[in-house]
Amino acid sequence: MSGEQQTILTFVPATPPGAAAFTDAERQLLDAVNRRVAAQESTEAIVDFLFEQMQGVMPCDRVSIALLEDDGRRLVSRHTRAAYEPLRLGNGYAEDLAGSSLEQVFVRNDLRFIHDLQAYLSAHPNSRSTRALVKEGVRSSLTCALAVEGRRVGVLFRSSRRPRAYDTHQAHLLAAVAERLSQAVEKTWRIEQLAAATAAYTEMLGFVSHELKSPVASMMSTTQTLVDGYLGELTDEQRDALQRVLTRGRYVLDLVRDYLDLARLEGGQMRFAPRDDVSFADDVLTPAIEVVRPALDEKHMELTVDVPSTTPGLSADPDLLRIVLVNLLSNAVKYGNEAGTVRVRAVQAPDEFAVSVWNSGPGFPPEQQSRLFRKFSRLTSAVSKQARGTGVGLYTVWRIIRAHGGRVSAESAPGQWAEFRFTIPQPLPHAPGEA
Repeated sequence: MSGEQQTILTFVPATPPGAAAFTDAERQLLDAVNRRVAAQESTEAIVDFLFEQMQGVMPCDRVSIALLEDDGRRLVSRHTRAAYEPLRLGNGYAEDLAGSSLEQVFVRNDLRFIHDLQAYLSAHPNSRSTRALVKEGVRSSLTCALAVEGRRVGVLFRSSRRPRAYDTHQAHLLAAVAERLSQAVEKTWRIEQLAAATAAYTEMLGFVSHELKSPVASMMSTTQTLVDGYLGELTDEQRDALQRVLTRGRYVLDLVRDYLDLARLEGGQMRFAPRDDVSFADDVLTPAIEVVRPALDEKHMELTVDVPSTTPGLSADPDLLRIVLVNLLSNAVKYGNEAGTVRVRAVQAPDEFAVSVWNSGPGFPPEQQSRLFRKFSRLTSAVSKQARGTGVGLYTVWRIIRAHGGRVSAESAPGQWAEFRFTIPQPLPHAPGEA
């Protein structure tokens, strides 16, 4: 590197000096970072906090945090705060580390100064990031690595629209800030990654489930037509084979229904829309029974219903309560005895509406009751393992009843029966929750 280039780009050791090397204002800044930065909930909030706190302490027209991805091979800009607009080097900008001067920040654990970005661009005309910064009016920058227990996380950039704005003292101050900042940055970034992954998972879940629903339903409709003999007589062997297809098809549709409901819940698409004139029998129970009737008939189960024929208008969201009843009835059939009984009972009290779904069957052990109503949680008894499920149906029930301001519970006599109950207040609270 030539002498001229050395005056454009320099590195100094990143080890910050002791607190005595800083002014009172600088020590107050470091104390504020210690106390407050860990409470920030996002990378954006951390950058905004730094930008505002460091004004007047050292030159600053632009603060940016970039984080390492792809096993440390690529640096991606996550948030920038500047005193000007527009930004040409914004969030999401990615650059490979290999061969760049930024690589030396990590390799040598040094602070990087670019004292004159226009001169640096002349020496490195292929640097896209430098070209974008120069177009923004940036003329000098200071860069410090972010690391947690020796593990590199990313970098903190501080930039000025004046050339040669930074000296070694300011660089050491930035290193002290970065030392206090790194763990909080990594924490918020991991949270943001998790949120993004969850959103992508929910979107994919809904898409796949939706795409499966129509062809599986069509397949089952055609199979049922064959079983009913509309396309010719079948042998007993053929009918049994087709009946097995229907059974497997219902299982797939149950999966699709559960995952579609979950995707709508997690994606915020399942809106809570209560009414004050809901008929539990007509708007909720009867449509739910129609959904599970084929499974009931297949297992030769008896369904009894104890619901008042005349009740005052129920305050509830009928669409969401149908989902609750379908899930509870489906579980009662799935885990109930062959040729057993399923019983639905509803009670209207002055201040609440209560519903129970009971089935004869193996039930569940008391020690596993706490696993119910948790997302992706399934019981581990032998019977539960034989009757496969998604582990999301009861979680959906819990979310919907909670949105109504109600409660849901379960009880069982192992080897004899199981019962699931929910109650919702009447009338509903004025400020309903979200499903």
